[in-house]
Amino acid sequence: MTVASGLAAMGKIPFVSSYAAFMPGRCWEQIRTTICLNNRPVKLIGSHAGISVGPDGATHQMLEDIAMMRALPNMVVIAPCDSVEAEKATLAMARDIRPNYLRLAREGTPIITTQDMPFEIGKAYVLTPGEDVTIIATGTMTYHALVAADRLFKDGIDAEVVHVPTIKPLDVQTVLKSVRKTGCVITAEEAQINGGLGGAIAEILSEEFPVPLKRIGMQDRFGESGEPDELMAYFGLDAKHIYLATHEIVKRGKG
Repeated sequence: MTVASGLAAMGKIPFVSSYAAFMPGRCWEQIRTTICLNNRPVKLIGSHAGISVGPDGATHQMLEDIAMMRALPNMVVIAPCDSVEAEKATLAMARDIRPNYLRLAREGTPIITTQDMPFEIGKAYVLTPGEDVTIIATGTMTYHALVAADRLFKDGIDAEVVHVPTIKPLDVQTVLKSVRKTGCVITAEEAQINGGLGGAIAEILSEEFPVPLKRIGMQDRFGESGEPDELMAYFGLDAKHIYLATHEIVKRGKG
């Protein structure tokens, strides 16, 4: 981290990559002091993030990185939903003058974006317009949100899916526009809900537009060893659990 900060001070654009459990897990203080405090444009790539790391277990399933990095002044936090968006994000990071953190999963994930779709740091995107509920998702969870929305539509619930690839800075305008229309919210992330995307959305809504909110994510727990799909279901992070939670929140919203 210190070497990368020095390279950035000399005009380079350094990229640093490791397992997210180790970076930022083990070197957060160096990131804080040598990169963020000096506002150096170092680009950090944390791979193997989330519960879907699978058999490697709790030690390697980094779930706290969104909260850790979101708390750092000057740090940009990005979680792309697929490999196409990850490539766009990498190029955008190289052009950005701030410290950046890119969060990547281990497992292959479905491709849900195209080369023609826009990507801009700090922007959220409405992938599926709807009127009844807003589902705000980031990273790998956006795919599960879309699957849930399709199933909900068959039940007569028109869900608006908002993909948030940039968790910080958050696109507050897009989020509030959607929530003011629908009146209730589900957030979905493959990370701890405390301090993560769900926490960020809760902070905004509590100040600007309080509505019923349900956060899907890790509920103050560590992970376990298992197959990715089994773990996603066990910890309530898959499309089925988003679907069930949405039914509940829509009832609360109408009540």
